[in-house]
Amino acid sequence: MFKSGNEVQQEMYQGMFSPEKERLPVSYEEWEKEARKKLEDGPFDYVAGGAGSEQTVRSNRSAFERWQIVPRMLQDVSDRDLSVSLFGETFASPLMLAPIGVQSIIHPDGELASAKAASTVGIPFTASTLSTNPMEAIASAAGDSPKWYQLYWNEDNDMNASLLKRAEQAGYSAIVVTLDTTLVAWRERDLRNAYLPFLLGEGIGNYLHDPVFCSKLEKVPYEDMEAAINAYLKVFGNTRVTWDDIDFLRKHTSLPIILKGILHPEDARLALHHGVDGIVVSNHGGRQVDGSVPAIDALPRVAEVVRGRIPVLMDSGIRRGADVLKALALGADSVMIGRPFVYGLAVAGEKGVEQVIRNLIADIDLTLALSGKKSIGEIDRSLIVEA
Repeated sequence: MFKSGNEVQQEMYQGMFSPEKERLPVSYEEWEKEARKKLEDGPFDYVAGGAGSEQTVRSNRSAFERWQIVPRMLQDVSDRDLSVSLFGETFASPLMLAPIGVQSIIHPDGELASAKAASTVGIPFTASTLSTNPMEAIASAAGDSPKWYQLYWNEDNDMNASLLKRAEQAGYSAIVVTLDTTLVAWRERDLRNAYLPFLLGEGIGNYLHDPVFCSKLEKVPYEDMEAAINAYLKVFGNTRVTWDDIDFLRKHTSLPIILKGILHPEDARLALHHGVDGIVVSNHGGRQVDGSVPAIDALPRVAEVVRGRIPVLMDSGIRRGADVLKALALGADSVMIGRPFVYGLAVAGEKGVEQVIRNLIADIDLTLALSGKKSIGEIDRSLIVEA
């Protein structure tokens, strides 16, 4: 299903001379620029913005630039393998789509378009609790392609149990629990724009279709949307959750449990102690804690604790194929992207998301080969040096 980096590159060159073919952006910066033209201030800033002064957003990028790839020469890289194995499944590349909520503010097709694009290319799509489309519709759009479900821990554990049950029944193969959003951060762009899409009923499709949530409303959501929105605002987030609550997850799902938001080595130890199946090193793309440690800087310390006992994934700041290789060299087994594919969604819907994914996979493939490696499994710490 994947095209090699050479094939994608050749298609792009050919497209330069084809007047009939729509020209889509190539670089991350171009996608962002075109998305800015398409979107109003509220939706664009909701995606692009970060916590506080947005230092963490900037640091995520500058931290990548401190690491440099050292290519090896005269290696036979004619036959390359980008596949990775996680949780008993083999995926064709180390690239996955991170859980991004409320995609309907970016494009009318929202999560359905992104899930279809991921399915077309054959990479896992992670559906957010805060999707405008319910998880069942997203699962249908993704078809037989791998899909994970991301859980935000709500105040109401009956509802959490219901969400887990629905995810398993809908065919999701793993649960990604986001730990770093028990509260929504101080986001100055959103405050300046007075923009919170959930107040408009966007991003709460999983709640509006949940039997437990709806059973506690006096009227069905579409008869009194204001009451449903207020009920969502009361239940979302939970500042009382502790490591002891991991047992609750185990009780209500048989799927692999992946904890997202791990940055401290001690939290990695605790994750192992509590028997989770995987972790994602992430600072939420800089959206939660202003001045947080960059995810790529936290990654090697976490990987050193885990030592291959469970998969370690990483997100926050990945923009190009070289970033992916650096993350893998520092201990990640796979990576997730967020803003890049969302900008693709804004620019060209499903087609835009698909093109962003294909571009990144081609970049990974070419950079891998030009670094003297022929498989993801060959990447180790010797690939990079710190500047």
